Amino acid sequence: MRILVVEDDLALARGLVAAIRAQGGAVDHVDRGSAALREVRAQPYAAVVLDIGLPDMSGLDVLRRMRAAGVRTPVLMLTALGRLQDRIDGLDAGADDYLAKPFELDELQARIRALARRGRGGELASVVRIGALTLDRARGEADVGGAPLDLRPREWAVLDALAAKPGELVTRERLAAEIFDYDSPVAPNALDVHVGRLRRKLSPGGPAIRTVRGRGYVLEA
Repeated sequence: MRILVVEDDLALARGLVAAIRAQGGAVDHVDRGSAALREVRAQPYAAVVLDIGLPDMSGLDVLRRMRAAGVRTPVLMLTALGRLQDRIDGLDAGADDYLAKPFELDELQARIRALARRGRGGELASVVRIGALTLDRARGEADVGGAPLDLRPREWAVLDALAAKPGELVTRERLAAEIFDYDSPVAPNALDVHVGRLRRKLSPGGPAIRTVRGRGYVLEA
């Protein structure tokens, strides 16, 4: 999944980005509302983490403009204010969830996962089983026949994206958008490397990853 973080506190933003990447997500970061509006129109984000206090405009204004433009990406609002009216204003503006600073990173990660599942119209169950593979998104764990898989963050991201559409083609472009953010140095064969490692870890016993040459990959039971 790919997340947009809109936060002008650079120290906090670095922590948010590191926490999301540790879960296998790709993250883009901007510190202005105007930049956020450009990004949400250009990229297929699973969720947006949006600070309410930005230098150029309020996060509430950013959210209202997103919704007015038809952008339905789930939004988690962040604010240092804890008053009830602030939460009401954020939800009325179109926010899907609300988190007051300070907060625990574990809670933030759980809320982002929930928003990402909601944003895909409920197509992502918390636990999915494909053949001998069990993928537990809430825990960030996977196993084949009960044997845990030791997955790197981007291997998890590839598996998560393929498991969302078992038996269907997931294009290379879609996979790349899910696991690489625009700050990542990406070698031409980087995606193939991650898929190859994941394929070896799933075998034997797990579902196969079939390559559709020049187009993408299919996860098959």
